[in-house]
Amino acid sequence: MSRTTLPVERGSAGFTLVELITVMVVVGVLGAVAAPRFFDRKAFDAVAFSNQVASILRYGQKTAIAQNRSVYVRLNGSSVALCFDSTCASRVTAAAGSNSGSSSTLSQCSNSSTWACEGIPSGLAMTSASMFYFDPTGKPFHSTNIPPTLVSTFTTDLTITVTGDGLSHNTVVTTETGYVR
Repeated sequence: MSRTTLPVERGSAGFTLVELITVMVVVGVLGAVAAPRFFDRKAFDAVAFSNQVASILRYGQKTAIAQNRSVYVRLNGSSVALCFDSTCASRVTAAAGSNSGSSSTLSQCSNSSTWACEGIPSGLAMTSASMFYFDPTGKPFHSTNIPPTLVSTFTTDLTITVTGDGLSHNTVVTTETGYVR
C-alpha cells in the first residue's frame, strides 16, 4: 500500500505566534473587565428588590380594594411591609402564602415567612418614607389622615429609590389614584 499525502498549501498550516498572543491578550482583557461584573450580584439584587417593592405596593392596594378596608404600607428603609393597622399588629398575609424567606427578610420582618414583608438585601439601600395607607378605594393617604377621611394630605407622588449598584431604581406611587409604577 502506498501512502498518499495531500499537498499542504503554504501559509495554511496553523496560527502564527502573533495571532495566538493577540487572542490571549483580548481574552485576558475581557475576562478582567467582565468577570467582576458577572459575579457581582448587586445589579441583579437592586432591580429584583425594586420590582418586589412595586409588587408589594400593588398587592397592598388591591388587597385594600378587595377587602374594603385600609392597608398600611411600612417603608422603614430596611424593609417594605403591609399591615391592616398603623402599628402593624395585624399583618397582611403574603400573596403566595409566604415571602421570599431570605435571611434579610426574616431578620427585618420579625422572623415571619407568611407576612407580606420583604427585607432589603445586603449591599443595597432604600429610601425610607413615612407610613401611608391605601383606603378601601385604593387611594393613598398619609398615616396621619385618620380613616375614614375623604381629604388626603398625600399631595405629591411618593418615590421609593433602591440603590447599591451605582444606579437608582425608582418605584413611584401617584397621588390621586395610588397607581404604582
